[in-house]
Amino acid sequence: MENRNNKRPLRIALTKGRLEKDTVALLEKIGYDCTAVHEKGRRLILPVGDDMEVVLAKAADVITYVENGVCDLGVVGKDTIMEQNGKFFELLDLRFGRCRFALAGKKGDNFYEGSHIRTIATKYPNIARAFFEKKNMDVDIVKIEGSVELAPLLGLSHAIVDIVETGTTLKENGLEVFEFICPISARLIANTVSLKLRREEIEKLLGEIERELEK
Repeated sequence: MENRNNKRPLRIALTKGRLEKDTVALLEKIGYDCTAVHEKGRRLILPVGDDMEVVLAKAADVITYVENGVCDLGVVGKDTIMEQNGKFFELLDLRFGRCRFALAGKKGDNFYEGSHIRTIATKYPNIARAFFEKKNMDVDIVKIEGSVELAPLLGLSHAIVDIVETGTTLKENGLEVFEFICPISARLIANTVSLKLRREEIEKLLGEIERELEK
């Protein structure tokens, strides 16, 4: 593991894809030069200005890198935070990457009718389990890695717990939302040690972001 005392640029891990693009756009608005990120090629660690660098990673790995202190900050969806938990500080709702967790299934089905144990397909077993525990409902959870919408169509599950943005995919597959669970969006997280050792740098960046979000 990297020696945290070794002075290096402030390092922020970004979730590849949409959150990466939205974060870069935000950094540019507050004055950071993100040319290297736009021209990254296959590089995964890139300079942003003179005193910061970004690391491009999958969502789950962003949390791992921040937890272990090799990255000081991270941008990751609330969905990943809820599913993984972890030892870090959630600093700020960045207000992009907005969507919702929902319980969904075949259109017209009465999901809550009867006393049988329901089977739920999801990429987020911890979130699904916590949701049904609050309802005091017994469910069997099947973890799906790909298109979770297939599960109720093939008879594998009674319903799904998944992220819904527009609902178009559900409608096109004859599914509908039974209940919305919670809103989610991109969050800025921080390593607990970095918050102490690099407080001034982190607070400066945090202030710049907050001012931009309030515009």
